[in-house]
Amino acid sequence: MTSSLWRFVGLLSVGVLGLAAQAPPLVPGGPALRAADAVPPPTRDARSDTWVATDGLGRSLPGAAEVGPPRSGRTVGIFYFLWLGAHEEHGPKDVTQILRQDPEAMQKPESPLWGPLHAPHHWGEPLFGYYRTDDRYVLRKHAQMLSDAGVDMVLFDVTNQLTYKEYYMALLDEWASVRQQGARTPQVAFLCPFWTPQKVVAELYRDLYQPGLHPELWFRWQGKPLILADPALLTGTQDVVRNDVPTRLEPGHTLGQTVTLREPFVAVQAPFPTYLTQDAAVTLSLYRGGPGGARLATQRFENVADNAWLTLPCSAVQEAGSYYLEATDPRGQIGWWGAPQDVLADGQAYADGVAVPGDRSIGHQRQDSVLAETRSFFTFRAPQASYFEGPLRPDMWSWLEVYPQHVFRNAAGVKEQMSVGVAQNAVGNRLGSMSERGARGRSFTQTQGDRAQEPGAVNVGWNLQEQFERALAEDPEFVFVTGWNEWIAGRFNDFGGVKLPVMFVDQFDQEHSRDIEPMLGGHGDNYYYLLTSYIRRYKGVRKPALASPLRTIDQKGAWSQWDGVQPEFVDDLNDAARRDHAGYNNHARYRNDSGRNDLALLRIACDRETVTFYAETQGPLSPWTDAHWMELFLDLDGQRGSGWEGYDVMVNRTVRAAETSTLMRWSGTGWETVAEVGLRVEGNRLMVAVPRRLLGIAEAASFQFDFKWADNRQSEALSEFTVNGDAAPNGRFNYRYQSP
Repeated sequence: MTSSLWRFVGLLSVGVLGLAAQAPPLVPGGPALRAADAVPPPTRDARSDTWVATDGLGRSLPGAAEVGPPRSGRTVGIFYFLWLGAHEEHGPKDVTQILRQDPEAMQKPESPLWGPLHAPHHWGEPLFGYYRTDDRYVLRKHAQMLSDAGVDMVLFDVTNQLTYKEYYMALLDEWASVRQQGARTPQVAFLCPFWTPQKVVAELYRDLYQPGLHPELWFRWQGKPLILADPALLTGTQDVVRNDVPTRLEPGHTLGQTVTLREPFVAVQAPFPTYLTQDAAVTLSLYRGGPGGARLATQRFENVADNAWLTLPCSAVQEAGSYYLEATDPRGQIGWWGAPQDVLADGQAYADGVAVPGDRSIGHQRQDSVLAETRSFFTFRAPQASYFEGPLRPDMWSWLEVYPQHVFRNAAGVKEQMSVGVAQNAVGNRLGSMSERGARGRSFTQTQGDRAQEPGAVNVGWNLQEQFERALAEDPEFVFVTGWNEWIAGRFNDFGGVKLPVMFVDQFDQEHSRDIEPMLGGHGDNYYYLLTSYIRRYKGVRKPALASPLRTIDQKGAWSQWDGVQPEFVDDLNDAARRDHAGYNNHARYRNDSGRNDLALLRIACDRETVTFYAETQGPLSPWTDAHWMELFLDLDGQRGSGWEGYDVMVNRTVRAAETSTLMRWSGTGWETVAEVGLRVEGNRLMVAVPRRLLGIAEAASFQFDFKWADNRQSEALSEFTVNGDAAPNGRFNYRYQSP
């Protein structure tokens, strides 16, 4: 399965199972939006916008001097996927690994290396392994990483008629726990099916919003929870068949479908592809019984959007019974979606008034007592599926476009929203598959051409940079980034009129994929820090906190002498690595018990002779004899190339005794011991005193350096600061200390 098919061709997963089940009625009297629902922001401000970092390509994050102070009215959302686990019938099958094993596999659809046709395949391996979306360790890491980057909210992909309730509830429960512990998470909203949102909106309202579950996590826009769904299409119930194949309506001919409805209705609906053309038109007529019955309604539809569900209203409420919908008088290219076999009970497809095999998709609009309640509850924005068309009316939002992306304005004419993508499954000016030649991958640019053949281009993010620069120039209120963690796409052999032995539509390989979540190997976390950099340029950042005046710390004195020392460098609580969860398709059990000392608060004090470092953990410190115990890393010159990943000095790599540690300096090939330094450990606190001369800092000089604490690394890889033990700050980030 592939999301592009669901979004652009209309392959509805509910249809694969047959007739769609009618959603249970919504409970009247929806939840009121109270001021109390807006839970106060987290109490622990880690000030991640003031952290510094340099990515694997040597690109440093901008600070306040480069981007200016925080700007109000600027919001970033990112596309987030809940489906890793919901469709795991096979695998994980990794396209990158398959092509490494057999470079000719794309020409061998019968190769045993592939999963079955339509089965999901990963394009690469995430940093956290082939995980399931309900893995609480991963969910907590995602909340932390996205918040650190400056992402305000995530938009769940529910465009394929499935809401993934089990998975979004796991995420909401975990993120609510994170917030209760004082840390930060993004908020959430949903991107619903483009042309058939009724079922999904009804389920989301019934299961999440109407019961008032986790309102502190609902993202609000214009004072109400945001939902990306076209309100004009919220018209009741659809009897969705299977949108497998379209039947083209030729001039002078008719197409029709009978249906037996078991409840009163006020309109009928059907989906019509225009084959990515414009200016198509068709006339719909509704008859009682079948062809030749009494005509009840008729309407001409002009400028039909591709795959639109056209709604034919009745002049009065019609009773339950048998009815016939007929399409006539086509203009341009237009068809009717359906299935080649008979799948709709008590229904029959027709062509020119004669019964033919198969069924056509059809729906009806019932009187719904809670429809008005649902409409008033949300702020709606109609999602634009096309990468090319731009807004068709006000209050539409894009999710992904080719460069130059359009500006989407609201009803007041304000520049409200733009999309920014990592890559696009577009080939020329048409929707295509990522595995086709000419698809717009990570290295494609409109202005400089496709740079994919340049050495190391896939690590850079040329496409993302071009698109974000465009968004910065237009400066809308909301930037929608695609995306975070899609990872999988179904295997096909045809798409959009193109047939190839093996095809992948939305994701294919490292170059032709659009996830920002760090991968194992490859470009690593480059795209994550590139995203962070652009968010800072879009939203602005705060200035670093000022340090306290010179203060001498007596290493044997009272701990209270640290009171009031500024700044306080805060780390998230309860983020020391703990994991025990099944991987994708139960291929492995991911276990991680490296979380040992949970870093909480760090301080630095200095006088003319000594720089003293303070660390505090949430619980009692483990014994100092433990491996990789409470290591302190210092980048003294801000140059990534001058040390190990930029770190020139490390303290506590070897602890001699409870009162003696070591300071080591990077030699270019390894860590070499320089001197012993004083250490004090009591309960959940430690301090280590380092003479300024060992750091190359003159007695009277002002100075700055970057630093990080970490506990219980399992290897020398930089990714250890993300996946194992605990690090403060998180990942590749560092705190910056500026002396008084």
